[in-house]
Amino acid sequence: MGQKIHPGGFRVGYIHDWKSNWFDEKDFADVLNEDLKIREHIEGKLAHAGLSSITIERHGEVAVDIHTARPGIVIGKSGSEVDALRKDLHKLTGKPVKVNIREVKRPELDAKLVAQSIAEQLQNRVAFRRAMKRALTSAMRSGAKGVKVQVSGRLGGAEMARTEGYSDGRVPLHTLRANIDYGFFEARTTTGRIGVKCWINKGEVMPEGFRTDQLSDDGEPQGGQRGGDRGGRPGGDRGRGGQRGGGR
Repeated sequence: MGQKIHPGGFRVGYIHDWKSNWFDEKDFADVLNEDLKIREHIEGKLAHAGLSSITIERHGEVAVDIHTARPGIVIGKSGSEVDALRKDLHKLTGKPVKVNIREVKRPELDAKLVAQSIAEQLQNRVAFRRAMKRALTSAMRSGAKGVKVQVSGRLGGAEMARTEGYSDGRVPLHTLRANIDYGFFEARTTTGRIGVKCWINKGEVMPEGFRTDQLSDDGEPQGGQRGGDRGGRPGGDRGRGGQRGGGR
């Protein structure tokens, strides 16, 4: 199950929140379609601005939060770009739209941005292994608990498509309290499209009252180390008796 489902969707309501925060029983389909149009328009217009995620809230007016690694490009000279975007969205929805720009402090710990940077390097004919290893080491150096990167397609212009991947550290997809960030991006190369997937483990989100080793946005651990007591149980052996083996 953990291998086949989107890690974000799998954890929604448990440790992750929804990307759209509203409910409309009567016109649900219309409002959902409007959300999709807003996302499509923003992603099309700001494709070069290092977009991470778009959050939409509706409380009378539509509030759109754009998380980006390059806020200067999104805002433009004295806010001209963001004003033009606000007008476009107002025309699209027919409602007042509030646009907030949020900066992603550590882009090397954001799975979508890591996948996008690898895809851009593949488009610029960088060797795929070098691009993957570089992304892997920079994420681990920034404090990630584990990283997994996978590319699929006609790698290096080969006749037959194949899949290659690298991983480092722990990426426990089945552990629901593990804060796994997942990102996907397509590289449009001359020989065809190459899909890039990235999983980044940012630590565990523990229940209230437990200390956590989860990374904050600036890459610092929140709280102290838990001293080997997984889930608050003493001993660190997860109740299975003895050590789990050094190879894992």
